[in-house]
Amino acid sequence: MKRLIILVAAVTAAFSLGAQNRKLTLDDVIGGSFYGNTAPSITPMADGESYLAADGDCILKYSFKNGAVTDTILNLRTVKGDKPFALGRFILSPTEDVILLEEYVSKIFRRSYTANYYIFTIRNNRAEKLTDGGPVQVPSFSPDGHNIAFVRDNNIFLVKMLFNNAEVQVTKDGELGKIRNGIPDWAYEEEFGLVRAYEFSADSRMLAWIRFDESQVGSYELPFFLSNPDRNAYSQELVSYRPQQYPTAGGTNSKVSVHSFDIKSSVIRDMDLKLDSTTYIPRIKFIDNEDNTLFIFTLNRPQNKLEIYSANPRSTVCKLTLREQDERYIDEFSYMDTKFYGTQFIMQSERDGHRHLYLYELNGQLKRQITKGDFDVLALHGYDPKSGTVYYESNESGIYDCAVWKIDGKGKKTRLTPEQGTSHASFSTGCKYFINTWSDMSTPYLVTRHDASGKQLGVIDDNADIKLAALEYGLPRKEQFSFKTVDGTTLYGWMVKPSGADESHPCPVILYQYSGPGSNEVLNEWGAGFYPGAAFEALLTYKGYAVAVVDGRGTGRRGSDFKKQTYKHLGVMESQDQVAAAKYLGSLPYIDAERIAIWGWSYGGYNTLMSMSEGTPVFKCGVAVAPVTDWRYYDAPYTERFMQEPKQNADGYHDASAIDRINRLHGRLLIVHGLDDDNVFFSNTASYIEALINAGVDFDMQVYPGKEHSITGFSHRKHLFTRILRFFDDNLK
Repeated sequence: MKRLIILVAAVTAAFSLGAQNRKLTLDDVIGGSFYGNTAPSITPMADGESYLAADGDCILKYSFKNGAVTDTILNLRTVKGDKPFALGRFILSPTEDVILLEEYVSKIFRRSYTANYYIFTIRNNRAEKLTDGGPVQVPSFSPDGHNIAFVRDNNIFLVKMLFNNAEVQVTKDGELGKIRNGIPDWAYEEEFGLVRAYEFSADSRMLAWIRFDESQVGSYELPFFLSNPDRNAYSQELVSYRPQQYPTAGGTNSKVSVHSFDIKSSVIRDMDLKLDSTTYIPRIKFIDNEDNTLFIFTLNRPQNKLEIYSANPRSTVCKLTLREQDERYIDEFSYMDTKFYGTQFIMQSERDGHRHLYLYELNGQLKRQITKGDFDVLALHGYDPKSGTVYYESNESGIYDCAVWKIDGKGKKTRLTPEQGTSHASFSTGCKYFINTWSDMSTPYLVTRHDASGKQLGVIDDNADIKLAALEYGLPRKEQFSFKTVDGTTLYGWMVKPSGADESHPCPVILYQYSGPGSNEVLNEWGAGFYPGAAFEALLTYKGYAVAVVDGRGTGRRGSDFKKQTYKHLGVMESQDQVAAAKYLGSLPYIDAERIAIWGWSYGGYNTLMSMSEGTPVFKCGVAVAPVTDWRYYDAPYTERFMQEPKQNADGYHDASAIDRINRLHGRLLIVHGLDDDNVFFSNTASYIEALINAGVDFDMQVYPGKEHSITGFSHRKHLFTRILRFFDDNLK
């Protein structure tokens, strides 16, 4: 408490001074000086009153109501038996008497990893290894807490805790690069957000999983260069390769199927799904009913038809329960965020033009549309079947805001977080309480506890030290603006300016954007900007640049028509809108229209190339990091969702290719890529620079051996942003 008082006093003093007294450096930006703390990672308990959270070497039990620590569940220093060296993530069993402890995490793809796990029994304060077979993936408890499933070497295993932790191998055909059981391939993980592809039945007697046959999927060899070769050796392997299955647009995807395992009899069955071999299965889910029904979510390859089947895991019979169709495409939240509550489920759909919630019976009969209006639901948190009350987040208070709401069975809505800005909630079991993280463009995160009426019960963290740092460094104020394009579309943005910029001293401006379908960079939250607090943008203002961010057509939060108008023609409208933004900014008296730049990463890198070659020479220079350069090179699930297959949309692929419009490129270009990028392969950049060379176009380039799509690591990030800053100085000063 003493530290909080001191920080509050310091912030107050800084406000009164109102001046920058610390020099912002790139180390401050990259090192996380302005990140702040959001809500802790919590595990709500069944009583609806408590939650668990890690604190150092301990797992503590907290009260939602008063925030007090009510028990120490684990203290790593006193645990008996086997135990990890440090406390990482943990998984609480459904019976709340056992905890899985995690250590030695080794990353696989964006979300997946292997780790060692320990079974910690609370009552005797003892831990033991989950398995002696080595690191595993995605362990999960059965609902009765008696079994733990996991995946190792692409096969599913069971640990039976009632039988002295006996280990049973469920599948035996798993093989690297060929068969995956219970874990998705790269494309499913990346584009469908799927990490664990198996489920226990509600009665804990059955296990079901998705099997991925990727043996016919094209493979790409990712290079790993020897960073410290032996200079005295005449011959050595300077580069090695790791193969990765990667289905490109129009290519072969993994063939998927669903299977069940009877834990008592050890019988494996194949679900009788009459599906086309190109069908996706992005989710499966057991529901709690007498038949232990397994719901199987399927998508056709164009991703404009979602079908949900109810399967009997013993008879293998599958029946169509619900069909959702869209003339363009179905967004991933429709299957990622469907939640089941007893005999009902809630699904999200854009069928009326906005993302809304719909309540269904288990037989697929629509009971009612829960939310309606000119706004988009952004998250579903919970549902009380007795009262019909639903808890959710939406932007109905402002396009780029997000608030927590509840709506009862009669349609009466209550806003639980009244502050303008962005709120994200973590609810207790039963939704009696929630922990909220709020911020706006100018205010770091405020983490608070609330009851179901929205009443604030206490403050967990106000990030006063981040507020103080923002004031001491003099982070500039973000100014929101809007303008109309030539076709009458209103676009929104925000901007930070250097001090002293006026009509007599016009400054250069740098456009930062991402621009991908359904994305948003214009958000009323502390995280707006490439780094929280727009710290990198602030650093650019100190060097004399204005920085602006504009969300063009195809971005989210403005309904499905606004988002999906780029369908079959990615990059065309998005680049036109960044050109329009540059023209608008160039018309302002304090902006130098002859010194405008653009930059972005991933889709933002792609749209940088598209915008610089849109045909209107408004950009003096640009930086494209890890860009897609032709959608024929990118993965099938993502690309075909928005573009169809190349053979079905040849003109669209041509228009969307940065390579095919390279003759219109205007301005100096810096292109950056990690050679170990498993998302946007380096071949995208290689093809683009070959086209630049053939066209006689000079350019700048930076590559990072051994680095992935995000080019992580402090030294590499510092090198990268130093390079970007120098490039802007060379071309805009």
